[in-house]
Amino acid sequence: MNKLMTGLAATILSLAAAAVVAAPLKLTPANPQPKGLKSGLSVRYAYPNDVKTLRDAAKALEAGSERGPALSGLDYRDSNRGENVLTAKDHEMVAADIRGYVRFDAPGIYTIDFLTNDGLRAVVGGKVVGKFDGRQTCQETFAEEVEVPKAGWYPLQITYFQRLNTACLHMRMAPKGKRVTWMPNSAFGYR
Repeated sequence: MNKLMTGLAATILSLAAAAVVAAPLKLTPANPQPKGLKSGLSVRYAYPNDVKTLRDAAKALEAGSERGPALSGLDYRDSNRGENVLTAKDHEMVAADIRGYVRFDAPGIYTIDFLTNDGLRAVVGGKVVGKFDGRQTCQETFAEEVEVPKAGWYPLQITYFQRLNTACLHMRMAPKGKRVTWMPNSAFGYR
């Protein structure tokens, strides 16, 4: 009987721990809420000799970056070889620091993911909601469930890099239980 009770207690503790780990990330809205935002996202670029990791990208951006034309949003489909990365002036070896806000129209639980080629670290409302630290073709990050406590604007900061060949960057979102779809450009703003 003791073994049965010990096993049952261990199972209950494991399930409780899994439930805590699986809890949605609670996002923090911008405070105060920004007004008069421009459509899109601001971006700064660096052009290192090589970039293979998020650390390489961050170092290149810290060493010196330049403002690029604003992004229209986060729906940049897989490019062809030789096409520039996002709004950068080059097609390879690009690091980007992307900033602005993303708007959620209603409170609730949402699923967010990104498609990226190559690396990405995305922070929304103070929480890391997307990360891939390496090189890959245009593929999804792990989906994250987030809790949006109220409708409005949430700060967004992304470190992104592309090394060789093609590039892509997308953000997708859906209410919990629905299939994720592309975030419209109108959901993004910057100062």
